[in-house]
Amino acid sequence: MILDARGLSLSTASEPAAALYREGVALMMAAWPGAGAALEGAIAADPGFALALAARARLHASSAEPAEARRRIAEAEAAVLARGDARERSHVAALALAIAGRSAEAIAAVLAHAEAWPRDALVLAMPLGAFGLFAFSGMADHDQARVDLCERHAGQYGEDDWWFLTARGWALAENGEVGRGRAMIERAFALRPANANAVHALAHAQFEAGAGDEARRLIEGWLPTYDRAGLLHGHLAWHAALAALEAGDAEAALELYGAHVAPGVSLGLPINVVSDAASLLWRLEAYGHAVPEGLWRRAAEFGRGAFPAAGHAFVDAHMMMLAAGAGEAEDLAARVAALDRLAAAGTLAAGPVVPAMGRALGAFAQGDWAGCVAVLEPLAGEVVRIGGSGAQRQVIEDTLLVALMRAGETERAARLLDRRLHRRPSPLDTRWRAGLAGLAGQGG
Repeated sequence: MILDARGLSLSTASEPAAALYREGVALMMAAWPGAGAALEGAIAADPGFALALAARARLHASSAEPAEARRRIAEAEAAVLARGDARERSHVAALALAIAGRSAEAIAAVLAHAEAWPRDALVLAMPLGAFGLFAFSGMADHDQARVDLCERHAGQYGEDDWWFLTARGWALAENGEVGRGRAMIERAFALRPANANAVHALAHAQFEAGAGDEARRLIEGWLPTYDRAGLLHGHLAWHAALAALEAGDAEAALELYGAHVAPGVSLGLPINVVSDAASLLWRLEAYGHAVPEGLWRRAAEFGRGAFPAAGHAFVDAHMMMLAAGAGEAEDLAARVAALDRLAAAGTLAAGPVVPAMGRALGAFAQGDWAGCVAVLEPLAGEVVRIGGSGAQRQVIEDTLLVALMRAGETERAARLLDRRLHRRPSPLDTRWRAGLAGLAGQGG
């Protein structure tokens, strides 16, 4: 019997196909270049190998290649009917639902599959991560849901599975168990250093611990070993730029942005390019630094080309940020109106919090601090519904905090800063807390 890397049987008689499949899956789960070539090799060695076709479909989907993903998953569905066991049929069916955009059904299928075959890591991974099915479901408790899923099946993986350690550790760190999660991620990284997902998860754990300087050193030392074509290359550089900015080094943040993060430079996924560019430029201005001429416009142009239509809450939040930052009031109003319609129709998973964020961002860009606070403060607890990570969503809380200070609401700003410093010590928040009275008195 031919097995996958975690001891599950594979319905192929070709050991070369199985070996290439195991390699391709490992590379994909490490966000490492070469996964596509390995999976194509597995398919060439055995064209009826359903799980190789399904894995290739998943890689296309995660690489923002939807047409190819649909083609490959259709091939996998046909292949698994001709030659596949119950586990493989369930595996392909769950992935097909996700690729079709039927997210609620996909979550249900994944959870049922995990109960029967918890060591089927490619399926278990689908709800996990900042861009997984849970995060983009509109759930307010998606951080806890990821922890619960990992804890339920932790006994199936032990202490030496680098993928599960990465996924579980990141879930814990995002949900407040930073020390425990970070230890798991560090073990995963030691087991497989050529693992961009582990470096990414570790950078998030360090962010949550207020250890931005450690994240910056980690990334700047490790990034040269990772090909620029790697899906996370530009996003990891964004983490280093964010750490530099929190430390007050705007020049270094802009240098990293120009070299690795900016549209036209980064080879990352459009969702990362748009969100990284928008949130870094927004933070620069909110923290009192100048954004060089042309950066807002170029990022907004890229965003319009990549995401012309509204409907993805996480993307839309950053598209509205780009429009507000670039001074494109008409584009901002159009996207807010489209999101209002989707929310009213019940077809926007995250709901009305998304267009409300757009109105708050527009008020902030216009210097209407009180207007921004009036919209943003009541919905601050709902921002989690857009998905993504704590590091990505904090830009919205930063916006509220700066608006409070510039509106002269020093007591409310102080209370928010106290909560933030208790939750996550940050050099930026420490500076703000120390100079709160002076900052508030500037009035913007």
